[in-house]
Amino acid sequence: MASPADPALNWESLRYFLQAASSKSLSGAARSLRVEHTTVGRQLSGLERAVGASLVERSPAGLTLTDLGQQVFQLVLEMERAARAIAELTNIERANVRLVVPTGFTVLLTPHLESLRREQPGILLEIVSGARRVDLRKREADLAIRIGPVEDEELIARKLGDAGLSLYGSRDYVARQKQPIDPDDLSGQAVVGFHRALAEMPGAQWLAARSAKANIVMRCREAVDMLAAVQSGAGLGVLPCFLADAERSLVRLTRTPVATRRVSLVYRRQPRISAELRSVISLIVTVMRKQAPRMLGMLSPG
Repeated sequence: MASPADPALNWESLRYFLQAASSKSLSGAARSLRVEHTTVGRQLSGLERAVGASLVERSPAGLTLTDLGQQVFQLVLEMERAARAIAELTNIERANVRLVVPTGFTVLLTPHLESLRREQPGILLEIVSGARRVDLRKREADLAIRIGPVEDEELIARKLGDAGLSLYGSRDYVARQKQPIDPDDLSGQAVVGFHRALAEMPGAQWLAARSAKANIVMRCREAVDMLAAVQSGAGLGVLPCFLADAERSLVRLTRTPVATRRVSLVYRRQPRISAELRSVISLIVTVMRKQAPRMLGMLSPG
């Protein structure tokens, strides 16, 4: 009997055997496979020579499996199911695109996801929001929107725009102040500051330089947490313009952004990018570049 490594035991012969056993005739298998019945016969005979035993008994009534043939038939059925499962798994993996974005950025993307679904119904875009930076080289994600410089030569970074930050306070907080708030001197003001891990960020440095005599009521690491704190009236805070400008409960206290940071779409450098991934990249670049003025936070004159 041939070993599993014997080249005569190939999937093609097993596929013919599976169809012939299911159809119980050479002619039925030939019709299903769209070949001549003599081709099916040759494949069966070649398979039997390879295993060194009969798998089917031929008669005018058709084909009948031998005891060994029955066992082989069940094994080949399992092989076919496994092959289909692998193909389905591969298709799912290929069509699933994972995008990681900084906290708050989903508001710029989610209104446009329906256009992707219409154009590419086979693509499942999974968006993960958070502050933790994923390792694209270890395939923790396919794409990432990143703020700040990208210096890894193994990654491609396409600029989407610049994110602006300005100083904001709630309407209630601003109304409670006896004097107009001077953005360049926040002495005596309640301030929602940045977590110390973010101290080197341009927005944090701008705020620190003006709030040496302010009352730091809390420190936040996430933009959405800082936004919620400022909205509650806890104090003033430096917030992303694209988030805070949309909130009617907030007053913007600096007309131009106090700091800006580059925003890029980042992905692995690879010999070939799948059509699905290219489609998602194109959508994100198009959407985010259209949102560039909102992201930057430049107010119109007047």
